[in-house]
Amino acid sequence: MENKPIIQVRDLTAAYGDDVILNNISFDVFKGEIFIILGGSGCGKSTLLKNMIGLLQPRHGKVLIDGTDIVSAEGRERQAIYRKFGVLFQSSALLSAMTLRENVALPLRAHTRLPRDMINFLVRAKLGMVGLLGYEGHLPDALSGGMKKRAGIARALALDPEILFFDEPSAGLDPVSSVSLDDLIMQINASLGTTMVVVTHELSSIFTIAHRVIMLDKRSKKIIAEGHPADLRERSENSYVRDFFNRRVGEGMHA
Repeated sequence: MENKPIIQVRDLTAAYGDDVILNNISFDVFKGEIFIILGGSGCGKSTLLKNMIGLLQPRHGKVLIDGTDIVSAEGRERQAIYRKFGVLFQSSALLSAMTLRENVALPLRAHTRLPRDMINFLVRAKLGMVGLLGYEGHLPDALSGGMKKRAGIARALALDPEILFFDEPSAGLDPVSSVSLDDLIMQINASLGTTMVVVTHELSSIFTIAHRVIMLDKRSKKIIAEGHPADLRERSENSYVRDFFNRRVGEGMHA
């Protein structure tokens, strides 16, 4: 992990109409780290991620990815930013009428001029990385939930991005599949040095994979904690933060 930010969020305010979800927050994500965004229900975790990847426009602020602001970028500059990251959505977002081969090949066909045999080679390589070699001809509906998540990661890796964004990657998975997915995330991070930004509320995953976390708070609409989850569990001065990491629900909890 390099001590250099690859993502810089500055003074970001996110809102839906008059409803402010996040108010003037700032943080960095460093190259090569697994960075987790967490907090109680309704605190703005997924909203923040959508602002970071350009799906939502913030009310105010900047999101710098490798030095370029995705908020203000347009045209080719914006497309160049999109090439730097891949996204795994909660549903995996695989196209049901396409085979795994076709799903993973989609970004390569859209953004490169590689010949078909090279694309097929890269598709097999990406599916091999996630343990799905041999499933190229399968449709998504023929796969388990965990396999769909893995296929989604393979597609997100198609263009060799520097950053991967995950929105609740363990959602809908059984405990064994969740552990397997955590292992895959750590393996990709270790072998490729890919920066990971993960939205989750699963404490077991948080303690297993996180290098660093930020915790959002629904009431204040701010970041109320930042650091390693074990340190926050034991030493945070905020009782709500300690209760969250120790699975205690008290009067101050609003998860």
